[in-house]
Amino acid sequence: MLKPRCAAPVRRKLVEFFRPHPNSLGRALRVSRYYGDDPHVRFSVWDDGVARAAVSLDEAETRRLTSFLGRTADGPRELGLATRLRDVAQRVSATRR
Repeated sequence: MLKPRCAAPVRRKLVEFFRPHPNSLGRALRVSRYYGDDPHVRFSVWDDGVARAAVSLDEAETRRLTSFLGRTADGPRELGLATRLRDVAQRVSATRR
């Protein structure tokens, strides 16, 4: 069994996977919340078990995103975050081929 060494830095994070909309089957969104000296939130778009794109937000942008999602939860459903992330992942995937 591995034991952490005394005074060794330990990365603290929470991770959650989110299922896609039916129009994005085979994909998922992974959101990681990092704590400690460099707090940030990282979004990864997964396609068939492979991370295709990722972006990190600092704390200020994370709060702005939280506010945006809260304000728009019951409003008109234009291009949402998941749609935009999916589109970015598709563009990144297309450029790598």
